[in-house]
Amino acid sequence: MYTFITSVLLLIIGYMIYGAMADKVFGSDTTRKTPCFTSQDGVDYIPMPTWKVFLIQFLNIAGTGPIFGAIQGILFGPAAYIWITLGCIFGGAVHDFLSGMISIRKNGASLPEIVGDELGSTARIVIRILALVLMVLVGTVFVTTPAGLLANMIGSNGAESFNGILSDSMFWVVVIFLYYILATLLPIDKLIGKIYPVFGVALLIMAVGIAYGIMANDGNMPEITEAFTNHHPTSSMPIFPGLCITIACGAVSGFHATQSPMMARCIKNEKYGRPIFYGSMITEGFVALIWAAAAVKFADAFDVSQFGMSDSATPYEKLWAIMTNGGAAAPNPAVIVNKICSTWLGTAGAILAILGVVAAPITSGDTAFRSARLIAADFMHYKQNKIYKRFILSLPIFVIASVLMFIDFTVLWRYFAWSNQTLSIFTLWAITVWLFKHCKQYSDIKRWGYIMSLVPAVWMTLVCSTYILIAPEGMQLPHPISYGIGIAVTLLTFTVFTVWASKENKKVKRQ
Repeated sequence: MYTFITSVLLLIIGYMIYGAMADKVFGSDTTRKTPCFTSQDGVDYIPMPTWKVFLIQFLNIAGTGPIFGAIQGILFGPAAYIWITLGCIFGGAVHDFLSGMISIRKNGASLPEIVGDELGSTARIVIRILALVLMVLVGTVFVTTPAGLLANMIGSNGAESFNGILSDSMFWVVVIFLYYILATLLPIDKLIGKIYPVFGVALLIMAVGIAYGIMANDGNMPEITEAFTNHHPTSSMPIFPGLCITIACGAVSGFHATQSPMMARCIKNEKYGRPIFYGSMITEGFVALIWAAAAVKFADAFDVSQFGMSDSATPYEKLWAIMTNGGAAAPNPAVIVNKICSTWLGTAGAILAILGVVAAPITSGDTAFRSARLIAADFMHYKQNKIYKRFILSLPIFVIASVLMFIDFTVLWRYFAWSNQTLSIFTLWAITVWLFKHCKQYSDIKRWGYIMSLVPAVWMTLVCSTYILIAPEGMQLPHPISYGIGIAVTLLTFTVFTVWASKENKKVKRQ
């Protein structure tokens, strides 16, 4: 419990102190007009209330990530608390805030254009492809996943209305996909701007309710004083880099930078960037901490005799048993979410669970498709002021997604988490380059502000390069060799940046 409470307090302190430092380094200008005014088009560039922009940004980046990822991540042990807390403050929140603010300065530019401006044309092309692929994958999976959950929930309750249509996952696939089409094509304030605040408040209420349940219910929680080793009952993946890939949303996630430009086009003033971008990420960190703690505490007090297990089993073994139905099924974090909500919060909790495990992925899926449209529009320089133009650009995306729905994602999706974190590498290095050039104008400590993104850029480079070498879906190399190559790749990347920075400094001196 002490580790959990300390982590929560650190997130608050991190927002107040480190968030303010990040804002000072960036140099928010309250007199500067934002894109929602300079490029207002009534579709994507629209001034919106700050509270609404915050809730939309929060749901855009959250989805089920800080819930499911945190539940699976706590299986590694209390190290999950450290990664969520430090990763969020020094990595994820910096990543989200600065990518969003740079987008504002670049008139709401999408991520590939930001990366391309700072890292070159080759990086621009790579990120265009990678971002579009990720957006289509996210959108597609977040059609089929909530559709299956809705069908199962309704079917398990014996619903036979409309001749069983409501318990047919294909019916919900069609309904959700049609909603995605509307959310992608309509002006952002017409549909997303109206329903997101409702879902955002519901998700936050659920998190607060679960936080209360953590305090009020029985069960032990892991402390950081436990053995700093992998506690996962079945995975041999080492804590580093496995934990950093398993918990993305809630710590560091490259997907977030694809979402920030949408809100960069709706923010009324740069002074709101810190609460919207940095604050949304810190809020997501809270959600991740709460669900990690709740999962392991609930599991510790759970009666696992039904699975033929002894009560002396570790909370991690119990948690794994609950998610796999005693080993008879594939691990499903939604099971533990439903049990926690219904047990700790009763009927209201069951309703919130539906919102959490169904509405949350839907609110990330629709903006994934919308982001794909904006990314394509940016690099094709194709105006989006008319709905038929938006439909023409979106049609190939919808067609590809509809085909992918019938393909088994099991193997392909294993690479998503790694690809997502790899995207954060490009974003963080692009931010570092932008900050380096931006901070040269300062003569005080702020001229070293680029270090705020340099450190997480180096860290995530090491994480991703090491993971793909170790992982079962990767090269499966021995751990010492993987670590050695990962360190070498990271040092090489850092050296390239250092050489470039040195040349930039010499240019300034010559001038």
